[in-house]
Amino acid sequence: MSALIKQASEHWRYVAPLLSKPTSEDDYDALVNALDELLDIVGDDETNPLASLASHIGDLIEAYDDEQRPMPKVSGAEILRYLMQEHGLGQNDLSEIGAQSVVSEILSGKRQLNVRHIRALAERFKVPVEVFF
Repeated sequence: MSALIKQASEHWRYVAPLLSKPTSEDDYDALVNALDELLDIVGDDETNPLASLASHIGDLIEAYDDEQRPMPKVSGAEILRYLMQEHGLGQNDLSEIGAQSVVSEILSGKRQLNVRHIRALAERFKVPVEVFF
């Protein structure tokens, strides 16, 4: 057995929970707490020896979230409706995508957002264009 494997096997029970995919909410919560603690140590220093561990734990948490808490599919019109509500806007306030009737048709599902609409909305709301897909 190599020295590296010997050392890893001696410490495995201590580090395995940090390197293994969570299988329960308790595992998930433990990883989130570990990540919070690591981020307090690492901060923005990507050269910190623990930065790769923090990244790995973040990936495990994200994978668990994607599997256990998938984001619902939301249409571009629903996103637009939400952004309008958050910003206190009415249909007449979105002249960059067209007249009020165009906005109404988009919100009702009678018309799809086109590339020009999406670019204008992404710029207005300072969000990536992918938000509307």
